[in-house]
Amino acid sequence: MKKFRKVLDGLSSSSPGGVASPSCGSAAGTPTAHAPTPQDIHVQETLVSENFQICKTVRHGFPYQPTCLAFDPVQKILAIGSRTGGIRILGRPGVDCYSQHESGAAVLQLQFLINEGALVTACADDTLHLWNLRQRRPAILHSLKFNRERITFCHLPFQSKWLYVGTERGNTHIVNIESFVLSGYVIMWNKAIELATKAHPGPVVHLSDSPKDEGKLLIGFESGTVVQWDLRAKKVDFRIYYDEAIHSVSWHHEGKQFMCSHSDGSLTMWNLRNTARPIQITYPHGKILKDGRKESCKPILKVEYKTSRNSSEPYVIFSGGLSYDKSGGRRPTLTIMHGKAITVLEMDHPIVEFLVLCDTPYSNEVQDPYAVVVLLEKDFIVVDLTQSNFPIFENPYPMDIHESPVTCTAYFAECPPDIIPILYSIGAKQKKTGYSHKEWPVSGGTWTLGSQTYPEIIVTGHADGTVKFWDASAITLQMLYKLKTSKVFEKPKAGEGRAGELVEEDPYAVQMVSWCPHSRLFCVVGISAHVILYRFSKHDANTQIVSLEVRLQFDSEDVISPSEAENNPCFSDPSSHSPQPPGSPGSGTQDSLPCLKVKSRPVRMPPGYQAEMVVQLQWVDGEPPQQITSLDINSAYGLLAFGNCNGLTVVDFLQKTILMCMGTLDLYGAADPYQRLTRSPRKNRQSTSDFCMRGLSHFYSDSKKRIRTSYQSLTELSDNQVSMDMERSKSPTSVPYPSSLHYDPRSMPEPVASLRASHCSPVFYLLDNVKGPGRKLSLPTDLKTDLDHVNGHCTSPTSQPCSVGKPRITGVPEGPRLTRRGPGRPPFRKAQSAACMEISLPVSSHTEESRENSFSRSRSSSVSSIDRDTKESVTTLQFGESYGRKGDALPTACLWVGTSLGVVLLLPISIPTEEEERMEEPITMGPSGTVLMLKGSVLRFAFLDCGGALIQSPYEVWRDPNGPEDPDRPRRRKLINFSPSSSQEACGDGHLAVVCSEKQAKVILMPTQAVLFTHNITESSFLLRADVVSVCNSVCLACFCANGHIMTLSLPSLRPLMDINYLPLTDLRIARTFVFTNGGQALYLSSPTEIQRLTYSQEMTDNLQDMLGELFTPIETPEAQNKGFLKGFFGGNAQTFDREELFGEAAAGKASRSLAQHIPGPMGLENMKAAAGGVVGDLARARIALDQRGERLGELEERTALMMNSAETFSTHAHQVMLKHKDKKWYQL
Repeated sequence: MKKFRKVLDGLSSSSPGGVASPSCGSAAGTPTAHAPTPQDIHVQETLVSENFQICKTVRHGFPYQPTCLAFDPVQKILAIGSRTGGIRILGRPGVDCYSQHESGAAVLQLQFLINEGALVTACADDTLHLWNLRQRRPAILHSLKFNRERITFCHLPFQSKWLYVGTERGNTHIVNIESFVLSGYVIMWNKAIELATKAHPGPVVHLSDSPKDEGKLLIGFESGTVVQWDLRAKKVDFRIYYDEAIHSVSWHHEGKQFMCSHSDGSLTMWNLRNTARPIQITYPHGKILKDGRKESCKPILKVEYKTSRNSSEPYVIFSGGLSYDKSGGRRPTLTIMHGKAITVLEMDHPIVEFLVLCDTPYSNEVQDPYAVVVLLEKDFIVVDLTQSNFPIFENPYPMDIHESPVTCTAYFAECPPDIIPILYSIGAKQKKTGYSHKEWPVSGGTWTLGSQTYPEIIVTGHADGTVKFWDASAITLQMLYKLKTSKVFEKPKAGEGRAGELVEEDPYAVQMVSWCPHSRLFCVVGISAHVILYRFSKHDANTQIVSLEVRLQFDSEDVISPSEAENNPCFSDPSSHSPQPPGSPGSGTQDSLPCLKVKSRPVRMPPGYQAEMVVQLQWVDGEPPQQITSLDINSAYGLLAFGNCNGLTVVDFLQKTILMCMGTLDLYGAADPYQRLTRSPRKNRQSTSDFCMRGLSHFYSDSKKRIRTSYQSLTELSDNQVSMDMERSKSPTSVPYPSSLHYDPRSMPEPVASLRASHCSPVFYLLDNVKGPGRKLSLPTDLKTDLDHVNGHCTSPTSQPCSVGKPRITGVPEGPRLTRRGPGRPPFRKAQSAACMEISLPVSSHTEESRENSFSRSRSSSVSSIDRDTKESVTTLQFGESYGRKGDALPTACLWVGTSLGVVLLLPISIPTEEEERMEEPITMGPSGTVLMLKGSVLRFAFLDCGGALIQSPYEVWRDPNGPEDPDRPRRRKLINFSPSSSQEACGDGHLAVVCSEKQAKVILMPTQAVLFTHNITESSFLLRADVVSVCNSVCLACFCANGHIMTLSLPSLRPLMDINYLPLTDLRIARTFVFTNGGQALYLSSPTEIQRLTYSQEMTDNLQDMLGELFTPIETPEAQNKGFLKGFFGGNAQTFDREELFGEAAAGKASRSLAQHIPGPMGLENMKAAAGGVVGDLARARIALDQRGERLGELEERTALMMNSAETFSTHAHQVMLKHKDKKWYQL
């Protein structure tokens, strides 16, 4: 206590600085100059590096780009392969495992070793892998790489250890599953077909053994040839030729006939007694035309032919086959033929594959199908075959995350325990009906609730305006509640309204959310520059939604003509003005409108989250409002704050009034840290406008209709998405800048000089002068190179662009104006327009790849120069109890503001304490000046008490706004306040503020505003996300960098604890959705359809095995049915044979070594790598040597003991012999 008071005295006597220059920051963990040393701050930090470890936990959602499907009918688990090399294995709810092939090659086919706990995968790189599923995290045991042939089809008979592999050349190889080596037994294509056949039969598309005789192998070739090969005699039993290509083959369980699907939409039935021609040819969806011809139909890609005990009629299930005339307007279909009944099920997405689930794993028994698993491109459904109307099962997995593209995420751990049951009870009423009443058929594996579980909720925002709440407790994911924000607005008519002009496709897309689980207030920011405030209620209500409109738009610098550019070597930066009040001169009546129209009539709202207020930004001078970049809400204060590149708005949602609407420049007041330069009066801009419109009119007319700010969701990372998110991701502090006020190109870095010389290109004038409702401009390909150096390749997600080229405010006198400029900031003007505009370039695979990899590249000085010329955005906001000014003795309500130029501002708020006064008296607030400056855009604020504990923001305890009134107990607000003074009686006054930007972090002591610790997090890259989280009963700063590194820093000393290169390449989707939370967890959108969760806590990593589900459960294999004496006598039973005798090395010999290469599993490779060299290798060798020495010493000790026992035994026997013959003479022996 005395030590801390001494620190405070030292701080008060030191010379305080209102602004801390970024250059004065010290190294990590060292005190800043003229500030107390870290040793004087009595905070016991308990976190060490051993507390942190990165580990992926679980992946939720639909497998992205699925390719194949497999099912184990005994274990009842299902596997899905993907184009990116991933495998999802699903069982009962809670059993969900994701594995990835290191090669990333697409998975072509999956084969379960039924009831063996193993899986075989065939990949596009012609490699077979054997996975062990008898562990919670599957691992590869063996791999076999084919060198000379490409794999096209695999088949593994039930209870067999020999895998048939068909290739593109038409050959069939056989692999031993146990050793994963090739057998010398090969079925060559030229032996399978007739010698007279001149054409190659094509790749192998089907392999299956006969249900009647396992020694007969049916081989289907793509050309239409089907061959039955006798494995014992090594010859062909019969050959079938058909004119149309074959896609699949399916046996009848008796093994006497089979069905084929063909490319012309036909199904053919073949009987083994007569293979000359099919016994039946059907076109299920093809009709006979008037001229006698058949309708041309699409291919039937797969057919399943199954028999049932309950019906004499078999099931014929297939995909495709529609006629081309009908399929134009129809969706993909799955057809179920049962007798004369034909049922066509239309799907929302193309069918990738389907499987028919049967009770028995034996192919020679009545199959008795009960369900069909259908894998679509973007969905996964299971159809119930036991009911006549074929309903689908309710999917227990979270496969609908991407129902509408995900646009933002939020992660809340350690939520109030009552919030999940309440949301579930409300959300249960939203569920669809009509599902099958039977249990989910994929019910394999086991999963138990872990001991270390706490309430977790994930919130996802979507492009259609919906918000979904998910229960993420115990590494599972279940839908809780769905909120549709579009119901707040009137439906815009086609071609009418500003919404259609601004955002053509997704006007309600959710951009960010803010949620207080304690007060249950929920705030949504939409892409159309709107903010919706929701309150939670258990009762329905008819409510009039309050609508507030804000005019937050600022004037910009005029375009400078080429002649002016030549005459004025130093351009000044545009100055920011206060927002125009509604109805100000120069604003047309059609401009002061929002993008969307809120419903004016009372709206009936069901229980759940009910809209209370909508705040919208207005159009100004024909320009749409800028997107909102920051948001915070506080239920205790009753305030809502949001900002964009123009300024800050604070709304009192209790009194339903706009409390403050202020430009970013006006927030500084008299304490503006920027230097000022006067500028020359405005020149005439008309000639420039005419020039630019004439010069580029050849493509402007064609692209006029495409000038839209169409919101591209995070699922489509193409060049059409060079949107505000990419533009605002530029950091203003990448490189140092010259400090002189007037610049010479020779003294500037070369990239800056090149930009300085080229920023009079006509394309910039076009971007500055284009007037219209949108901010995107589609450019021809030949102009892309002109903009490459302007847009840059590496961006930071916090700088916000602004539209330029708007007319000046009428009534504002022309003359010298102040221009804002940061320290050493070059006053470039012209190139700003291209940097601020959003430019949609043509799509190409190359540019898409470069866009996804853009975050890992270093930024050039030219890009940084442009960045510093954009307007200053409000990038982060935080309400909390703090000290508004240095001289304050008691904490008050404050709003912390962070900007894109790294400036931290503090706005104290005066709020009436009495509830009656709070609803009537006005709230006063105003800027108190700059607190400090950091490098890069400010990302996060957090507050600690002087003991190092995290101070939560005050909140109001939830009460139902529509609940019944109690006349005896009037309803009053109950506030929970976590002020610094109340949380630390023993530590005295004051608190610590943690401020993190995209370049560095600082810890300051309030109210003196002295910087205690500074840590430069990164120099070559920038942070995308930073959060102060609780881990292991302590707090730390968790950071995610654009180069893929995940870092943690201790608090308050900012000591590095962990720095791991987690993602080598970071794309825009991950950058926008990555978020940390308490408990050492984080998540991001790994693909457009999947959420990847990870942990950075060593404790959770150690306990992860107990939290995961078991994929394999010991189950006895069902016995084959006894068909009786008569069927067995007449050949009904299947004939078995010993495959080992045919395919083993003794009979078939060894396969050619050049044909395939055996690769050991990762565990073996890891052991080899560990012993390869270096310190790790030396340690491994030393450990192995010690083990070997110990074993030898043990063996030597055992041998010595044996020798001693033997000697004692010999001595005993010798003594006994001596005693026996002691008194006898020699002749008595």
